[in-house]
Formats: sequence, structure tokens, C-alpha cells
Amino acid sequence: MLQVENLFVNYNVIKALKNVSCEVAEGEIVALIGANGAGKTTTLNAISGIVPSASGKITFLGKDITGAPAHEIVKQGISQVPEGRRVFANMTVLENLELGAYIRNDHDAVKEEIDHVFKRFPRLFERKKQLAKTLSGGEQQMLAMGRALMSRPKLLLLDEPSMGLAPMLVEQIFSIIQEINSTGTTIMLVEQNANMALSIANRAYVLETGEVVLSGAAKQLAEDPEVRKAYLGE
Repeated sequence: MLQVENLFVNYNVIKALKNVSCEVAEGEIVALIGANGAGKTTTLNAISGIVPSASGKITFLGKDITGAPAHEIVKQGISQVPEGRRVFANMTVLENLELGAYIRNDHDAVKEEIDHVFKRFPRLFERKKQLAKTLSGGEQQMLAMGRALMSRPKLLLLDEPSMGLAPMLVEQIFSIIQEINSTGTTIMLVEQNANMALSIANRAYVLETGEVVLSGAAKQLAEDPEVRKAYLGE
């Protein structure tokens, strides 16, 4: 579904990504793990058109999307849940969800999609008229995920969904991610909590200082002594 080949991204003189290649097959959950500053978020931002690549190629469903503007990439079927949630603080829950469907003009289907989001996240239904800034961190994460799903993505990019959440909420968010995947949405997941990421992913890539240093089946990586020592706190 997604193929990233020899991707380089520069921030002025800093080489944020160096020759990164990875792929995601339809139906998979693929995790990117690594320390802070390893290039995980930059990889997602390059795929979704938020940051430009210096060189390399990004192909989605057989189409070259390298250098395409972010709104065009959403139309192609890729949606991103950004790190730190980035909900529209002074808009209601419902307005945030409606904004997630900005590329669509099938109004009846959009209403159905909102109902689907409310069924998946009952807490959001209870708070649909509240301003997003009044929600808890976990509720804002649910809203950011619900908003991304409003464009009916084929590929959902999730950036640090567990950041700042209580352990009980982390488990809830991860079970929702699995449920979203089981209903047909392919997922690429960036996550500091490597244990949780590897527990639900099919495959994973380990990034260090902008380069892929390891890749393979998530279960194999979870058992790799080097990965356990560096990222799983053992």
C-alpha cells in the first residue's frame, strides 16, 4: 500500500532522515520505534506532505505522492493523528469532527460517519457540544483519532497516541487502534511506548538518528536482546 524509498529530509543543515526505506502492506499495523529525535515523526510528516523531502520517493497505492501538498494526500486516502493531538481548542467536539470531513461533500454519509465515531468513542458523544479545550488528555486523543477517521482514510498515521496518558487510558487507546485496524484501516504507528507498539503491530522499524537500523516482524523485534535493552527498558 505504502512504499517509502531512500527518503532524505533536511531541516536546514540537519539531516533529519537519511536514506529511510520502509513499507506498509494493506491491512497491517506497522510500528516505528526509536528514541526521541530518531526521525519517527519526520517520517510520518514527510508521508503526509507536512514536511518536504530532499530526495527519495513515496508511493501510495501505486501512485507517486512525493512532494504532493498535504490536502491532496488526505484526498488520496492518508490521514494523520498528530503528536500532541492538536485539536481545535475553541471549537466543539462536533465541529472538530465536521472539520475532519472537509474534503467530503456527501453530507448524509458524513452524518453517518459522525455516528460511527460516536459509537466507537461514546465519551465524545456525551461531550459533543463541549469545547475541545475542556476535554481531558484521553478525550482529546479520542477526538483527534475520530477527526482523522472522518475522511475515511485507507491509511491512518498515528503519532504518539499514548503520550501523556494514564496507563489505563493507554490500554484503552491501543485496543481502539486494534479495533480500527480490524475494520479495514491500515495503520502506521509512531510510539514511544515500544512495548505496547510491538504488542499490537505486525511489523516494525527501528530508527536511530534518522536511519532505519533494524526491521522485521514485531514479535521478533520484541525478543531481540538489543531492542529490549535499548527500547523496552531491560
